[in-house]
Amino acid sequence: MLYKKTFWLSCLIGILTISSTYAQKATGFKKDKALLGSLSQQFKDGGAQYKLLAARLKADRFPKTYYAKTDSLETSGSGWWCSGFYPGTLFYLYRQTHDKALLAEANRILLPLEKEQYNKSTHDLGFMMYCSFGNALKVDPKPRYKQILLNSAKSLCTRFDPKVGCIKSWDSKKPEFLVIIDNMMNLELLFWATRVTGDSSFYKIAVTHANTTIKNHFRADYSSYHVIDYNPQTGAVQQKRTAQGYANESAWARGQAWGLYGYTVMYRHTRDKKYLVQANHIAQFILGHPNLPKDKIPYWDFNAPDIPRALRDASAGAVMASALLELCTYTDKAMAQRYFGSAQTMLKSLSAAPYKAALGSNGGFILQHSVGHIPQGTEVDVPLTYADYYFMEALERYKTL
Repeated sequence: MLYKKTFWLSCLIGILTISSTYAQKATGFKKDKALLGSLSQQFKDGGAQYKLLAARLKADRFPKTYYAKTDSLETSGSGWWCSGFYPGTLFYLYRQTHDKALLAEANRILLPLEKEQYNKSTHDLGFMMYCSFGNALKVDPKPRYKQILLNSAKSLCTRFDPKVGCIKSWDSKKPEFLVIIDNMMNLELLFWATRVTGDSSFYKIAVTHANTTIKNHFRADYSSYHVIDYNPQTGAVQQKRTAQGYANESAWARGQAWGLYGYTVMYRHTRDKKYLVQANHIAQFILGHPNLPKDKIPYWDFNAPDIPRALRDASAGAVMASALLELCTYTDKAMAQRYFGSAQTMLKSLSAAPYKAALGSNGGFILQHSVGHIPQGTEVDVPLTYADYYFMEALERYKTL
């Protein structure tokens, strides 16, 4: 018990130190007056859209995407990896608008999501439970929410294999242990669990997973593969590929965004400089890539063969913007200004046409022009719940930076 208390105390000191650094460095950024002046309207518009979306939802269903040609809303059950983004976005919108109708809808949709705290068949419990109940805890700190998140963290840990050094992403009947770069986004739930319990086992799993991912997921230029196939018996790498991108050796845009965000979070929680170095390398790959458009919203894959006609991915842009707005507070002045300026450009782009949908359109989603899985032909050039979530998160970070 003494070790756990000491461990947590050191973690708390680190978090407070980083928070202080964040506040000090944040004062040097010059915000765009037009974007800053539009923030209240952006959140108000988002709230109006999500009321429209809520009116179309059937009980216990979660929005996935919308198809304008057929005016059809695609939904899922609570077990889909995106289920946490809808309530999470509602909580972001409520915090900024204080619209109680949005809070009521967020609380309503949490109820069918609760059972996923015991779901051991998915690695996406961070997305599903921390983006939802984690935000709920900030708005209304109920002990019940805390227990749901702790149970979720325990369920996620059952997928960790010390031989491989990773949390398993996709289950397979073949002799393979599949890990995707997206999984970096689920580690924040484990850091939260250590913070509130003092149990370092969650922390150790997160760090081990991140270290193994640094070792095997990244190329020499710091672009990332999507999927690593490990031998489940030995932990050796069997194959490296990019399932949702253009080709195995291409840089799938949202995959790069997951890595950028994930290692920024790793540095926040550990203060280990190797994670800051990794996040900086990923950011420099993204921002320095010759195929990054002037508006900073990436093509769905940096190596798509039909650039500049290739589809953009607003979801990748939203994740990148949110990550850069945190990363810019941890770096030297020159890099900080570059990261902040790039994130600001991304937000200005996303806050207007063609990415932001007109009020009353887009099935109630806020952003248009995201890409899910082009090789599989699903969710191509459509709105996506996680695009809205990270857009709202990025706008809130920009406002409070």
